Amino acid sequence: MTDPRTWERLVAEGTERRFRPDEALLHQGDPPSHVLVLMEGRVKVLLTLPDGEVLLLAVRGPGELLGEIAVLGEDGRSATVIAVDACVTRVLPAERFRLLVRSAGLEAELLRRAMRRIREGEVWRAETASLPAGPRVVRALVRLAVPGPDGPVDVGLGQTEIGQAVGLSRSMVAAELARLRARGIVTTARRRIVITDMARLRALAETGHGPV
Repeated sequence: MTDPRTWERLVAEGTERRFRPDEALLHQGDPPSHVLVLMEGRVKVLLTLPDGEVLLLAVRGPGELLGEIAVLGEDGRSATVIAVDACVTRVLPAERFRLLVRSAGLEAELLRRAMRRIREGEVWRAETASLPAGPRVVRALVRLAVPGPDGPVDVGLGQTEIGQAVGLSRSMVAAELARLRARGIVTTARRRIVITDMARLRALAETGHGPV
């Protein structure tokens, strides 16, 4: 949220709930009974298609609202949200959240947030359809890395999840990560990718070239 006072009010109105790594915070298709204010930790947003394929849509970090669009639209949850780390949230019942949004005049801001996310998704889908494997992986790593203190960035995801984000097999993602690892841009371990040189990774993303 852009207004610190509004954010503080949302936090104050909610009740604390904690989630363990890999625990689901929200389930696709569930009724929109509440909104979560993410205080600590990271989450991944997953969409399951009718054929069972799972797409990784985004990674969100502290300072994000989760589930607010479904609550405002009074529709079923459009995606599943899973904890990457141990997460601390504040839970606001749907009706209480809607009252706060109306009293603070936040409808327009939340609509703009929703539209930005839709546009981000459209850009991502266009890249997946048109770019070779290398640039897809590079841009996904930049996009999915939640900003933090200077230094190495733990993406919090494994090769399978990066593949879900960009429409590549695990083996293809592994090959591209190996090239980045050879250049000293990332390190990898089981279900772990750490960006060690974010500046060089961003430069690759901006030029549209993958690791060579």
